[in-house]
Parts: sequence; C-alpha cells; structure tokens
Amino acid sequence: MDPQQLRTFVAVVDHCSFSAAAQALGYTQSAVSQHIASLETDLEAPLLTRRPVAPTQAGERLLEHARPLLLRLDAARADVARLRKVRRGRLAVACTPGALTPATTLALVRARTAAPQLKASVQVCGRTEAVQAVLTGAADLALVDGAVAPSDPLPLPDAGPLTAFPVSEEPLAVLLPATHPLAGRPALRLADLAVARWIDAPDAAVPLGQLRAAAQSDGFGHQLTYTGTDIRGLSVLVAAGAGLTTAALPAAGDLLGIAAVPIIEPRIVHRTELLHPRTPTTPAAELVDTLRAAQ
Repeated sequence: MDPQQLRTFVAVVDHCSFSAAAQALGYTQSAVSQHIASLETDLEAPLLTRRPVAPTQAGERLLEHARPLLLRLDAARADVARLRKVRRGRLAVACTPGALTPATTLALVRARTAAPQLKASVQVCGRTEAVQAVLTGAADLALVDGAVAPSDPLPLPDAGPLTAFPVSEEPLAVLLPATHPLAGRPALRLADLAVARWIDAPDAAVPLGQLRAAAQSDGFGHQLTYTGTDIRGLSVLVAAGAGLTTAALPAAGDLLGIAAVPIIEPRIVHRTELLHPRTPTTPAAELVDTLRAAQ
C-alpha cells in the first residue's frame, strides 16, 4: 500500500467528500479519485461508497490500521529529523489541562527566563493530541496527567519510542457543588459515587472508563459530555449541578462554588508525566533536566 494513497483515503473519510479532501491535500479531485481507485485495486475491495461518501465495511477495517500506520510513519520521520537538528531555538510543549501544576509551570517560566531568545509555546489539548504532537515533531515535549494507582504507569495512547517519567503526584479529588450533601465529608470512597450523575470530560478530567475500572463498577453514568480542555469551564458546570468530575486536589482549591473531597478508596493518585523523544532538542533537554532535578 502506498502511504500517500492511505493519507488520501483518510482525508476523504474525514471530509466525507472527494473535493474537500482534494482541497485539503492540495490535489486535484481527479488525483484523489485515482488514489482511491488504485488503493481499491490493490486491496481488491471497494473502500468507499460515493453517494454519500462513506467507508464500506472494508474501508472501516482499513481505517483502523491506516491512522496508526500514518502516525508511526510521521513519528519515524520526526525522530530521524531530530538527529540532524538537536539544537533549536524553540520550545513547544503540548500539555493536558491538569498537567499545568505549579511545579511544571515554574519550570517552563525558568526555561524561558534563562533563554530570552527562546520561542516558547504551550498548547493545551487532550491526551491523545499531546502524545501525537511529540511523536510527529509538532511539539518538543508533552506534559500529560491522569489518575493511577501509586505504583502503576500512566495509561497513555501509543507513545512509540517516547520516554516518560513522573514529575508530580497529588491526591485525586471528587469535585461537587458546594451545596452537595457530601461536600462536607473529609474523604469519600469512589464506589459510593457510582450511582451519582457525572460529567463525561475525558480530556479535562479522569475518563469515566478509568473510574469504572478503579471502582470495579458499571456505574458512573453521565447525562452531559464536555469536550473542552478548560477546567474552570468544567467547574462552572459542576457548581451548577450538572454532575460530578475529578481533579487534582491542590488544583481544585480556588474553584468557586466547588467542594473538592479527596478519594481514599481505592488508593489512586493524580500524576503528571513528562514525555520526550530519545533525542530531544537542546531547550527540551534542559527542561527535562530541570524537572528531573525538582523531583
């Protein structure tokens, strides 16, 4: 299979249109049609219906392989490119919202202060996007947070050849409205909240699937999905009674209208990890050293 034909196939599926995919890729519509026809001939199966444009059963199966394959190809290209340009005046950090802890923020500020000419940027995004940004070279480092047992690694999407190490660990708390009957409790058991109404916020809080696994429960139902990365926006929904969510206990201290109650059973913590390539740029390597020294 030709990788470029795979990219064209994924673009057509994502845009639900041959013409829109052609515009996004900078091709003619005829070239896009030829790529799809060649791929279908190679695989001896129709991959797309034309009206409407949608993947067939074979196309859906190919899509499951195509996205990871293309990601790993981009990751390989970025990994080799880093060997040619280890020094760079850029420090781009991809960061999940809960990973902007006082320790990581201070380290970023120190890196910027120590190198006034450094072009530093922070992109707040979901876990998958943060990992992929480092894999493909769009970011130099990623700071990713999540909830785990104290001895377990952070569950992450396929991180390929990236190296990860923990930079901070805090108690995990349930966020409730300040007027909630459980808001005054010193601590809570996660299993006792399985029947509560939750907000599904996979990028701004612990995904509900992880809470179900930790509590060994089929509960944690939700009536509201939050697709953003703004923790304060999520807290407004909690304060209004839309449902419960989770956050690192220290980060929840200044959220208005919110009570943060630590979880004592099961024993799970909020951890932030740094992900970096095997050959980081010089500014990235210096930030890695700063965060390691702060442990």
